[in-house]
Amino acid sequence: MQDSNIPPRKTNKKRRIWLWVLMLFIFLGAALGGAYFASNSLTEKPVEKKQSEELITAKDKATIMIMGVDEREDDVGRSDTLMIASIDPKTNQASLLSVPRDTRVKIKGHGFDKVNAAYAYGKERLSQETVENLLGVNVDHYIIINTKSFKKIIDAVGGIDIDVPKRMHYEDPWDDDGGLIIDFHPGMQHMDGAKAVTYVRYRDEEGDLGRIRRQQDFVRAFMEKLVSPTIIPKLPAVIKEVMDSIETDLSVRQLLEFAGTLKESKHNGLKTDMVPGKPLYIEGISYWIPDLNKLRLTVADTLGVSLSGKYKTKMEADIREYENSIPAGASEVPASDTSIGRAKASDSSRNRRREETVDKEKRSSEDKKVERTERSRSEDREERSERSSREEIDRPARSQTTPTTDNSSPRSDDSTAPPTPSAGISKSR
Repeated sequence: MQDSNIPPRKTNKKRRIWLWVLMLFIFLGAALGGAYFASNSLTEKPVEKKQSEELITAKDKATIMIMGVDEREDDVGRSDTLMIASIDPKTNQASLLSVPRDTRVKIKGHGFDKVNAAYAYGKERLSQETVENLLGVNVDHYIIINTKSFKKIIDAVGGIDIDVPKRMHYEDPWDDDGGLIIDFHPGMQHMDGAKAVTYVRYRDEEGDLGRIRRQQDFVRAFMEKLVSPTIIPKLPAVIKEVMDSIETDLSVRQLLEFAGTLKESKHNGLKTDMVPGKPLYIEGISYWIPDLNKLRLTVADTLGVSLSGKYKTKMEADIREYENSIPAGASEVPASDTSIGRAKASDSSRNRRREETVDKEKRSSEDKKVERTERSRSEDREERSERSSREEIDRPARSQTTPTTDNSSPRSDDSTAPPTPSAGISKSR
């Protein structure tokens, strides 16, 4: 009875082959003209998703939530990695904002909790809504990658070369299937899918924030590999693995355009940042407390959006609500607790500070130059003024000492002039 189904299956297989061939051409076209395609499709806002008027909407950019989810057989899982990508196809720029999984946020229907719990409560829909309320921005799309899918994608591209910054060693016999072993030495390493997973999951004394920095470095390395010429022969396998391994509301075309825009943005560099804030203990649990004011202003600046008075009013109300929600008994996380880590300057922050320092030094140098010029001019004016004053004083003095032809006219200094020697001798005699 099953024999009658064999021909259709062959036909479907042929169709699938032609589909991958078609996708390959689309990918190449997107890689060559990613910015053009993205401006017509990737930045289009999803019709089925209502844009909240209380949130910022990036008109000429696409915002994409990327989640790495650790799913188990007996657990729906939580978002182990959470990033927001901003894609600007017009300027060929891309930025990546990492959200620490311990970030304390307000989850609709569940009060305040860690952001990674939103996925357990309501999957990608609630996670996206929670992130939108945190950033104050409408998020257009989402991409979800689980641990097993991540391995397959990395293997499909032929592995990743990345410079390991230090010795990394950790063993946990009770984790995963058969235990977890992380073992890397400093220096350039080639990682297959299995090794790459352990690298991005590694936690040390820098806590979750240190892991975020390594994840951002890994994303850069992955982008380098994705747009390299060596990937072209593997495109069919890569496309198939990606499409089979992720959950997303992006269409195939949009995904390919996303990759094409990333290729174009490579020359401008990937800007990375992290939600600013500080660690805090609340009822014995460590959280990352975001600086909402700084965060939303940074996001608005990244998206190139001017904040309206209405939005600023709402932002101030959100900040007050958040600050009031923190219990009075909250305390700072001691240095001995490395579960979250300590904030360090991101690439974007360091670049901004470097630019500010250069600008400050430049302004200071220019100010000193202007000051020296003004001082020189002032000294010249004073010197000319003194010279003029001396000339004014000397002029009447010279006119008074000039001999006159009228001997009867007394000199103005006769009363003070000393007697001549002949007059003195005549009197003494």
